[in-house]
Amino acid sequence: MKPDRSEMIRVDQAGEFGATRIYAGQLAVMGDRGPHSAEIRAMADQEVGHREEFDRLMAERGVRPTALQPFWHVAGFALGAGTAMIGPEAAMACTAAIETEIDEHYSRQLEALEKDGDDPELADMITRFRDDEREHRDAALAAGAERAPAYPLLSAAIRLGCRAAIRLSEKI
Repeated sequence: MKPDRSEMIRVDQAGEFGATRIYAGQLAVMGDRGPHSAEIRAMADQEVGHREEFDRLMAERGVRPTALQPFWHVAGFALGAGTAMIGPEAAMACTAAIETEIDEHYSRQLEALEKDGDDPELADMITRFRDDEREHRDAALAAGAERAPAYPLLSAAIRLGCRAAIRLSEKI
């Protein structure tokens, strides 16, 4: 069965939107001078660019956004702020966990797109964005994500939430 391109675009836009909210929450707690704030701001700026490209693609192709966007607006900010309140390593653990899931998600989408070969524009976007997300994950790990309190539990919980958000945003 051929994957629904509308679902791909909807969920990817929702994910990029959620990422901007997570980083906004982290920066609201950590400020511009906190540990890793410059890295977080740079990642946030990239996510804004990703979201804008998906916004454009949604408008061009008539794809509706997820109905859950108001929830992701609040939940993303809360996740970012909450992990930043735990500490800078927990904020980085959040990034590492989310980006690990997004790497896997984008890789699955790319397999389907490359198999079909009928949407090179979307495949190119996802390839570029996946590479950026991998860089974010690697930067978060280098910044001490694995030193966060209860890292295995924190990472597993965030990854589970991310997988659930992906599934919900595809359809709703």
